[in-house]
Amino acid sequence: MPEIEHVPKNALFGKYEVGKLLGCGAFAKVYHARNVRTGLSVAIKVINKKRLSNPNLVSNVKREISIMTRLDHPYIVKLYEVLATKTKIYVVMEFVKGGELFAKVAKGRFTEDLSRKYFQQLISAVGYCHSRGIFHRDLKPENLLLDDNGNLKVSDFGLSAVTDQIRADGMLHTLCGTPAYVAPEILTKKGYDGAKVDVWACGIILFVLHAGYLPFNDPNLMVMYKKIYKGEFKCPKWMSNDTKRFLSRLLDTNPETRITIDEILKNPWFRKGYNEPKFHEEPFKDEAQVKSLELNAFDLISFSSGLDLSGLLESSHDYGERFVLKETPEKLVEKVKEIGKGERLRVKRGKEWGVELEGKDGNFGVAVEVYRLTEELVVVEAKRTGSDSQRYNEFWSTKMRPALVET
Repeated sequence: MPEIEHVPKNALFGKYEVGKLLGCGAFAKVYHARNVRTGLSVAIKVINKKRLSNPNLVSNVKREISIMTRLDHPYIVKLYEVLATKTKIYVVMEFVKGGELFAKVAKGRFTEDLSRKYFQQLISAVGYCHSRGIFHRDLKPENLLLDDNGNLKVSDFGLSAVTDQIRADGMLHTLCGTPAYVAPEILTKKGYDGAKVDVWACGIILFVLHAGYLPFNDPNLMVMYKKIYKGEFKCPKWMSNDTKRFLSRLLDTNPETRITIDEILKNPWFRKGYNEPKFHEEPFKDEAQVKSLELNAFDLISFSSGLDLSGLLESSHDYGERFVLKETPEKLVEKVKEIGKGERLRVKRGKEWGVELEGKDGNFGVAVEVYRLTEELVVVEAKRTGSDSQRYNEFWSTKMRPALVET
């Protein structure tokens, strides 16, 4: 494609002509843009540094994205470059316009062969990144796009926990996850292996592609968690025995015995009709760069000992948060009351294990609910109830959340 000589005065960094808004969310906005020198269409994700809660988060995000620009795989959305100003980070990436994979499966489940084809492409992408120390840890429908040729593209690999996803169809889209894709070991809060978490999510995705519905599903959030924790799911009767056996290895609740990427690649069910993609591989030469990947986007968001599940649940709001703790509901409720009284807030008892704190002016408030997940674990849910978001964010991040996590 010939180089375009004329550069518009308002071009971003003198390089990109920014077009329409494609999507937005809590951390970022995504725009369609054109490289004025080459004419190439790109998507630019604009991350507002002020929206990143931890000061160290900005430099870590920039570092990880920079490393990820070196990834080059046919089934992963390519990151071209990272640019930054004092207030914003600009992530320039491949523009994929073929639509979302799950928009197609919503019209009807796929055959075993077609499900296998997309699963093969997904595993190829996941395995490629795992070999470089990068783990997605938040694989879900919004991350799976299709290019013009109908091939899978995993979007924002390793960044999905930091910023919202963009749908390739150009529709406005905010971050929306589901607990149905969360691996059971994440719920136990005993530590987990990023590679094994990704394999679990790939198993959920394969099930949905072929069966047409989720293996773990319930309108009651806690019932859903318990199904995942126990691994309670049933394959449809019409599904082949080979597929059922393969799914049982993928959705093994014990991460130690769950099938690995290497084992998947050798599995007869997986190997059927498999064509390994050809691409130019450049291994990391700098050991320091590889080691720096150990702290990935998921960890950066969940930097405290309380695991933030907000991005994995049914919706994400700027006034709500959920995380898992190893503590009794009674002790947590008493802690919330104690903090409220110390801050001279009105303390009102909610239903069962719930407490509402309210400022005297009525503009500031927080509601905390505690749900028992297992005998040892609970889910803590907090929501802003007043209109003063600034005071809520300050109170929650500096006083309430640290106190609960350290309980």
